[in-house]
Amino acid sequence: MIVARTIAETRAALRSLPRPLGFTPTMGALHEGHLSVVGAATTRCASVAGSVFVNPTQFRQEEDFGTYPRDEARDFSLFEDRGVDLVFAPSAAEIYPSGFVTEVRVSGPLTETYEGASRPGHFDGMALVVTKLLGIMQPDFLFLGEKDAQQRAVVRRLVRDLDLPVEVVGVPTAREPDGLAMSSRNAFLTPEQRAVAPNLYGALLAGRAAAGAPGATPKDVVVAATSALLMPAVPRDDAERIAALRGEAPPAAPRFDLDYLAIVDADTFQPRSTLGPRSLLIAAACLGATRLIDNVTLSTSAYPATDATA
Repeated sequence: MIVARTIAETRAALRSLPRPLGFTPTMGALHEGHLSVVGAATTRCASVAGSVFVNPTQFRQEEDFGTYPRDEARDFSLFEDRGVDLVFAPSAAEIYPSGFVTEVRVSGPLTETYEGASRPGHFDGMALVVTKLLGIMQPDFLFLGEKDAQQRAVVRRLVRDLDLPVEVVGVPTAREPDGLAMSSRNAFLTPEQRAVAPNLYGALLAGRAAAGAPGATPKDVVVAATSALLMPAVPRDDAERIAALRGEAPPAAPRFDLDYLAIVDADTFQPRSTLGPRSLLIAAACLGATRLIDNVTLSTSAYPATDATA
């Protein structure tokens, strides 16, 4: 496996790789979720490239850029074990050299709602680095996990609007045996939080079960069935006051701090009031300082895994 640190080294190495080329961008701290995406690429492409780059432009000042887990040696070993041919692992200065002033922005509700509202500027930074990486790697296929559904929708819009010659391929979310969506940030969960974390997926499944036949159930029923398993009957502050009045210990089990819960169109991320074949039930919630996101489709005919640029 080739490890390239510069754009020039990467382009030189790519000239020797057979086509089609599949590309899996990552911020490192690889887990089986990343590797399932790599596996999808290796089954479809003659060559596979990955990247390891913790992109500073998609983190806000108060977010966890400085503490984001990093272990390049382990990442390279895992990539090589899964048959990756080339890894691009640049420095921030290589991607954003002195004097860099260009911005890339996908505007409108797609980037201003949900993750965009909770993390202002995140999608701008993501769109910029994806555009740069696609220009450097020039892959035939871009493989992305479906856990970050809004990010994938933004990338698909970017690729379509800029007529980039790449096909975006979605790979189903990889999960732990208890259902928790795999994420590098799961490492930040305490043992108590980790025990509670799978309930986010369980709640989404309960919402999907309440949906019944697409188009037949109001969205409020789905949202109510989901939120009932995430939101405590008594708010934490009230529960703590009640416990104090009773002379009891405060509630010990971690509780979700729900950011958003909604039914949206998988392409536009516009809210949906009725259910359809491309409806997603999406949620984001915090356990302590760790933010979790997840989603499930609300139709047995899930949206296609592959989206051509045409």
